[in-house]
Amino acid sequence: MVRRETFSYTVQARCSRADAVALLSDLARQGELHPLIVRVRELPPRPGARASYAITDRLELGPLSFPVTYQADVLVVTDDEIVTVARQQPGTTVRNRTRIREEDGLLQVDVEITLAAPAPLFGYAFRQARAAHLGLAGRLGAVLDRLSDGGPVAG
Repeated sequence: MVRRETFSYTVQARCSRADAVALLSDLARQGELHPLIVRVRELPPRPGARASYAITDRLELGPLSFPVTYQADVLVVTDDEIVTVARQQPGTTVRNRTRIREEDGLLQVDVEITLAAPAPLFGYAFRQARAAHLGLAGRLGAVLDRLSDGGPVAG
């Protein structure tokens, strides 16, 4: 049995829409933001994908630390939406839908993450995904602001 749950967050930044789309649609650059990623390797795009990647995260379970590699595809990139999906065995998927809009002189980045996983793995996978993506959210605004200033991305 597969369980599915969604969480979301919003980040505000003072940067151009183009800068935000460029950063968020290039998964090779996510290692600069995502607290679990240790390696990103670009792959030939899968059918229906604009870009595909093999991404390795470093996960922890109690005192143990171990690498997990999964495939991620960028499916949609427009000036106001980015959709990616990551797949890991056994049967775990993370779908990320990011919408970008301008409001009151700021760029609003609205992110919705949906994780699906087999019931026995779901609790651990969901906790890891939510913690990692909320960690990414905590860094994203400052990184986007630095892009608008012409500064380096890494912080």
